[in-house]
Amino acid sequence: MKKFFPIYVRIPVLFTLFFLAMEFFIDSGDKPAFIKYPIVSILLLLFLFVLIAFEIVVKASNNVLNSLLTEEQRKAKEAEENLPFMESPFYKNLMHKLTRSKKIEEEKELLLHHDYDGIRELDNVLPPWWVYLFYACIAFAFIYMVRFHILGHDDQITEYEKAMAEAKIAVEEYKKTAPDVMDKEKVTLLTDAESIAAGKTIFETNCVACHRPDAGGAIGPNLTDNHWILGGGIKNVFNTIMEGGRDGKGMVAWKATIKPSDIQKVASYVLSLQGSNPKDAKAPEGDVWTEDGAAPAATATPVTESTESAAPDAAAK
Repeated sequence: MKKFFPIYVRIPVLFTLFFLAMEFFIDSGDKPAFIKYPIVSILLLLFLFVLIAFEIVVKASNNVLNSLLTEEQRKAKEAEENLPFMESPFYKNLMHKLTRSKKIEEEKELLLHHDYDGIRELDNVLPPWWVYLFYACIAFAFIYMVRFHILGHDDQITEYEKAMAEAKIAVEEYKKTAPDVMDKEKVTLLTDAESIAAGKTIFETNCVACHRPDAGGAIGPNLTDNHWILGGGIKNVFNTIMEGGRDGKGMVAWKATIKPSDIQKVASYVLSLQGSNPKDAKAPEGDVWTEDGAAPAATATPVTESTESAAPDAAAK
């Protein structure tokens, strides 16, 4: 066997199997066990040392035994070791145990009395591997029937449905606090200086072409008054930047370019500009907005196509 599994194969294979077993059975989270737990590294090194020491001892023992053999015994041993694997005693014994086959010389003992035009039948036994597998299938079927049809344990479909339900609950819990899966219903107004400053930076990068640096309005509407085309307040402004304005007229959707947490900051920055009254601001457009909703349409100023913007917040106004 050593001929087919030499030392340079045995040691790496055994060490790898031991390493994989340690990683499988030791819960180390997102880090490998040998990094998270230094004792595991020590155990791995110790196992490697034992493997090498064992091979050295076996090699030394074989050398001693070989020195005690006669020349004839040594030649017989070498001849046996040089046999092809399928002719080795190990392989022959294994196949005999698996098949219980008879030698050609013993076929006469297996002949039945049937004779079909000179063709005679052998009474071979079933191979043990087939018999054992058949018994194993019967045992598996019995255990399966008791577990799932008598005791009522969850089958694969039920386990899948439960796992999907648990995953759905976990996703919903995650969405409650994850900023980049935020939507109109969960967004809140940010008032801290850091968020407002970040929103201003994004606004100056993407929005000034249509709304001017002071948000007084150019191609897009004035963002500093209390008139809004698609509704004011953090939820409406956030949604308008995310989804865009009216089809064919308003601002494009920015959700593919700016992540939701940054859109929240831009919307909060825009709302912080309310009442700043920049010089030469554009005339109001849309309806007067309060947190309870828009004012009656009589207070609205007509809107034209040229007053809406293709940059963030244009359709929000």
